[in-house]
Amino acid sequence: MKKDDHLLIPFHYCPVCGSPRFSSLTFKSWQCGQCGFELFLNSAASVVCILVQNNRILVARRACSPCQGMLDFPGGFVDPGESLEDALRREAAEEMGIEVTPDQWLFSLPNRYRYAGMDIPTTDNFFLCRTSDSSHIQAKDDVAELQWMSWEDLQPKEFAFASMRNAIPLLKERLSGRHVHEEE
Repeated sequence: MKKDDHLLIPFHYCPVCGSPRFSSLTFKSWQCGQCGFELFLNSAASVVCILVQNNRILVARRACSPCQGMLDFPGGFVDPGESLEDALRREAAEEMGIEVTPDQWLFSLPNRYRYAGMDIPTTDNFFLCRTSDSSHIQAKDDVAELQWMSWEDLQPKEFAFASMRNAIPLLKERLSGRHVHEEE
């Protein structure tokens, strides 16, 4: 692997001893030639909230970079010490102002999230969720707009990330035609 292609290219010095003898060991790790420290770049966990109501799915329009203005599903990164389910509830409150209950883990997909000039590998966990009251959903935090879309209107090319584009056919196959999570 060329040095310019490595996931850890922004790291020029060992984070333990500060040595510039910090170089690629494998596709996901660098090692310090001075102290021997090995730094691994593992996948970051993220959660995706899938809400379906009246045979429509809720999508978000991104308010910020990366991919500002493109479509996405609500969700975000899992904080240290947080379960996937707790992250889902927190992200729903932050981005939509509502409480959700994760009903079913659907699948996970790998992704790359471009941040500060670096591609962060992620594992995006998709959950079918429900809410007791969708009438109070509003775009908050890093969401510019929320909208209910029909399955037919979902166009993968309009979505910001590869994992979301790849999820659309899986979601259509598993969930379209179902009137899940009508307001109770």
